[in-house]
Amino acid sequence: MGAEAPDAPIPQAPPAPDDRPPMPRDRATAAYRIAAAFGVALAFALSVYTLLEVTRPSEGVIGFSFLLFLPAALCAFIAYVADPWADKKLTSYLMVPVILLIIVILVSVPFLKEGTICIVMLSPLWLGSGMMGASLTYWVRKRIANKGRTYCAALLLLPIMAMQVEPRLPVPVETASVSRSVIIHAKPAEIWPLLEGVPNVRSDEGRWNISQDVIGIPRPVGASLVGNGIGADRFARWQQGIAFRERITQWDMHRHIGWDFLFDDMTGWDITDRHLMPDSPYFRVESGGYRLRPIGPNRTEVTLETQYRMRTHLNGYASLWGELILGDLENNVLAVIRQRAEGHH
Repeated sequence: MGAEAPDAPIPQAPPAPDDRPPMPRDRATAAYRIAAAFGVALAFALSVYTLLEVTRPSEGVIGFSFLLFLPAALCAFIAYVADPWADKKLTSYLMVPVILLIIVILVSVPFLKEGTICIVMLSPLWLGSGMMGASLTYWVRKRIANKGRTYCAALLLLPIMAMQVEPRLPVPVETASVSRSVIIHAKPAEIWPLLEGVPNVRSDEGRWNISQDVIGIPRPVGASLVGNGIGADRFARWQQGIAFRERITQWDMHRHIGWDFLFDDMTGWDITDRHLMPDSPYFRVESGGYRLRPIGPNRTEVTLETQYRMRTHLNGYASLWGELILGDLENNVLAVIRQRAEGHH
């Protein structure tokens, strides 16, 4: 009997993706990847910003493609590239939008200058959408280990695709009103002249508020009424050369005065970002007025109200800032009137 042939070797299946040898953990390479990812993200964001400013200057940077899709895509991209071994915790992923936002704000100061205030106002939206993008990447990171280039390319294409869709969607138009009140220990007849105009407002008058003392919106320095009754003009002057008119449309002596805002002299408004101008296509301050209501002997409730119009895809978010900023401005003006009426000047 002949010798038995040796058993043929059994073919071995190739190792599964998860069984492959781990990538060498070169910390220097990892740091380079992270820095490069942030650099690519910033360059891409600047490119999108420039493209929107050129192609859609009136409303491009206040659309959902720039405010929601772009930060989500950039943070997802950075989070993916910064975790080559797919072993970081969720907290590391969530720090990506925080770091990116800080870098954007610091970079915007020398380049955008007055536009930095716009970046700060948009930061809550960017932070929220960025965390959503980073969280999504954390969830799918291990499931796309072999498709990293495809995933990253898809992320960067997402805001570009959104930019193509957004102009075809109707932009809603909404109106909103902000009002603040104060109790003044004076009679309506004593307060009324101050509603017509308050001259020579000092920097120490009024009250502290976020919009003027933190964000940096100028304070009023004086107002005067030219004429009397309906049709008269109330001229307002603020710090840094800002001036505007208020055309009187309602007049009820010692009870109510109302006006329409006229921004026909924009000389001093170059101190603020053009997206925050009071007569832009997507935000316009339209009208306002005071109401006096006696509530007791020598006590009067004074209410200042402002109406404005919004035209954005994110009117709800814009109205939150309108409530804060216009509310702060109204509170400051009412504080000046109260101090003058009660003799604290």
